[in-house]
Amino acid sequence: MPIRPILRALRHHRFTTALIVLEIALACAVLCNASFIVAGKLSLMHIRSGIDEPALAVVTLDNFERQRADDLNARVVNGLRKIDGVQSVDLVSGLPFLGAGGESVSPDREGKRGSYLTSFYFGDPGALPALGIALTAGRLPRDSDVVPDDATIVQSVITRSLADRLWPHANPLGKVLWCCHGTSGFQVIGVARELIQATPRDDISVGNAIFTPQRSGPMLAGQYLLRADPARVNEVLRKARAAMATLAPDATVDDEHTGTLGDLRHRYFRSDQATADMLMGTMVALLAITALGIVGLTGYWVQQRRKQIGIRRAVGATRRDILRHFQIENFLIVGMGIALGVLLTYAFDVALMKFYELPHLPPAYLLVGAVVLWLLGQLAVLGPALRAAAVPPVVATRSV
Repeated sequence: MPIRPILRALRHHRFTTALIVLEIALACAVLCNASFIVAGKLSLMHIRSGIDEPALAVVTLDNFERQRADDLNARVVNGLRKIDGVQSVDLVSGLPFLGAGGESVSPDREGKRGSYLTSFYFGDPGALPALGIALTAGRLPRDSDVVPDDATIVQSVITRSLADRLWPHANPLGKVLWCCHGTSGFQVIGVARELIQATPRDDISVGNAIFTPQRSGPMLAGQYLLRADPARVNEVLRKARAAMATLAPDATVDDEHTGTLGDLRHRYFRSDQATADMLMGTMVALLAITALGIVGLTGYWVQQRRKQIGIRRAVGATRRDILRHFQIENFLIVGMGIALGVLLTYAFDVALMKFYELPHLPPAYLLVGAVVLWLLGQLAVLGPALRAAAVPPVVATRSV
């Protein structure tokens, strides 16, 4: 079917055509950018933490005297170990989705060879096995690795991701990395396959983490890692919370930082989930409005052109010809909207990169967005087009 007559016909409806083209362009820009943001949020929410989440829970205490930390730790750890179903109890300071200290580290003391933002986890020597951390090189911490808090160099386990950044193509074991302007050194005794940062975001530093064994005291108190059978971890946590009234009457349970690791993950990502839900709702609503606009506009044009359609039928046009005419017309209108939408999409993309530091929109999202809009357009026009195709030739003999 010739396209030029269809384009000429659209010139007679410039205003309404322009409105639907603008609507499609806006839908294209929002659909592409919003779907990219949602995909990023969902990917981050399902990130692998590197720890055995289903078997872990944490109890965090607050409002206790730091000077009596050793006494508190001894009471709580011994009491929690007596709870039925508890496999191990360890002191920790920081966990994925819970928070931890963060600093930039460098392979040289002066920091001239680059620096990398890293999460610092501390705990007793049994914490890493309890977390289910797998090593690719070296060994786990021992009691003998625990040194005084004021030591300049301490023994540590780092992640493979961080090791590859600090010493590419080299064995990291025995090497020392530095932080805090060269005042603190961490000698590598082991390399963990995977352990994400305490507050993971979608960036290249998400796998940079260090674990350092530490002794019980004011710097390591009030946070207790419980390991249990995954089927009983919720039961164990309930018993542990109930036991705190007896074991630690001089402290209060920090509800926001107490829970299973699944709970902590859910809390950490709840704002991301809310954002993803809002954007998905916006996309669905915008696509529905676009489809309704196409249906309404095409239905209006069919009503206006009934006599013209009847004449075409009278001179030999088949129902298929009429149907194809409206489908091609819709394809062209949607195509114009997508062409404008590509420009609008990249304008939105530049703004998001500048103000929200989002990565560049991959071209694949434009392709998928264009296909979705073209398919939506064809589905939306199908009803009015079928009604147009059903107009009988006798309509040509009637007055408009």
